[in-house]
Amino acid sequence: MSDTHAKVLAFFEHIDQYYGLHTEITDGLYSRWDDFDANFTTWNLSEFTLIRSAYRKKGDRFMMEGEKMYYEISAKLIVDFKQPARHTYEFVELYGTDVYRITKIKFHSKY
Repeated sequence: MSDTHAKVLAFFEHIDQYYGLHTEITDGLYSRWDDFDANFTTWNLSEFTLIRSAYRKKGDRFMMEGEKMYYEISAKLIVDFKQPARHTYEFVELYGTDVYRITKIKFHSKY
């Protein structure tokens, strides 16, 4: 198991600490990993209260759910994972030869 995958698993094993918190997910599609530029990325923003999470074996997806909101990250396609700040995480998935999705998750904690 790679270091990245170990960190991702640790994150999801403890994600229940964020249940009930306001959750902000920003995701973007881009190409050219070596020359990432936010200006050439297609962005989406979702906000919800995290209710539950799970791992879907068939399809290998990590799932996060809020009321009328559902978000998945492909476990097999993760090429990078970071925690740039407290309660903030970034996943990068490789979806094609040069197509990436970056997902930034921020949990708005009281602490």
